[in-house]
Amino acid sequence: MRWSAQALDEADPEALPGLARLSGLVRSVRTPDFAGVTFHEVHAKSALNRVPAPSAVPFEWTVNAMRGCLHRCTYCFARRTHEYLEFDAGHDFDTQIVVKVNVADVLRRELFRPRWERHHVALGTNTDPYQRPEGRYRLMPGIIGALAESGTPFSILTKGTLLRRDLPLLSAVANRVPVGIAISLALLDPVLHDQIEPGTPSPKARLDLIRAVRDAGFGCSVMVAPVLPQLTDGEEQMDALFGALADAGATRVTVLPLHLRPGTKEWFMENLGRDRPELVPVYQRLYGRGAYLGSGYTSMLKERVQVVRARHRLDGVDDDHAAHRFTATTRPPAVATLQQTALF
Repeated sequence: MRWSAQALDEADPEALPGLARLSGLVRSVRTPDFAGVTFHEVHAKSALNRVPAPSAVPFEWTVNAMRGCLHRCTYCFARRTHEYLEFDAGHDFDTQIVVKVNVADVLRRELFRPRWERHHVALGTNTDPYQRPEGRYRLMPGIIGALAESGTPFSILTKGTLLRRDLPLLSAVANRVPVGIAISLALLDPVLHDQIEPGTPSPKARLDLIRAVRDAGFGCSVMVAPVLPQLTDGEEQMDALFGALADAGATRVTVLPLHLRPGTKEWFMENLGRDRPELVPVYQRLYGRGAYLGSGYTSMLKERVQVVRARHRLDGVDDDHAAHRFTATTRPPAVATLQQTALF
């Protein structure tokens, strides 16, 4: 891979205003292998992020090695976080990637402090830890090693097939700490895939990844998220998806309907208007009063999910709260399963 650095003391006519707020910026890098993308390499001061107390999740800590994501999912809830850097939540989120190149070293220092109590750490809660740049930066092996060496349990949620590279490592460290793996896959239609999550591995590749996770001795949860009204919520569509997940060996499936917060909503609707303009009035009606779907829709979807889940004998969780759950298993090697639950 050919990388070229932008020296910090050079004038750059294409520089974005957010660069001034990238604390610890080392260099900005462009390469023909990632056309149109700039990687801003930074030295982070901290790696562990504490989850705000009001959050309805059963873990307190996360690690995110990057900000921004080349998966380019139009619905990504994390888009607005890019605005904190004075980047925009649309195109910049997809092309201006902040990489914490020292994240493993910083994490190791934090985990070996006497006051660290080995709380569960979740990876993949904001941007995907196995998006394509991980193939170049190789940050995850260091993160995994630091967590295992400190005796800290952790879980990974990803759409990235780069996870395959680290399955031997994860199998080894699962003998020391609980490890959970979950894959995100919400659709099978290749045309729709190219429209709404064009930077992600194909649905077939992710089904094969589920098989690889199971072959490595892990349980594999699947996040069917988000379900898109009138695009992926039909009973035939969900039946086909759940059937494929069962065939791939998924051990648990959790469903999350689409929510559209400010920052994400504008970008999603812009793309919907380009690809499926006839659905724009439908989404304006469904999300006109807020980020979440109404009870009538969620009740309908819950019933549909229960039918296809039972048909394919896939376990799930019924819950009235949007939450992540982590449950350890006793099978060798010692592993754990990440469960993300929402309305059902």
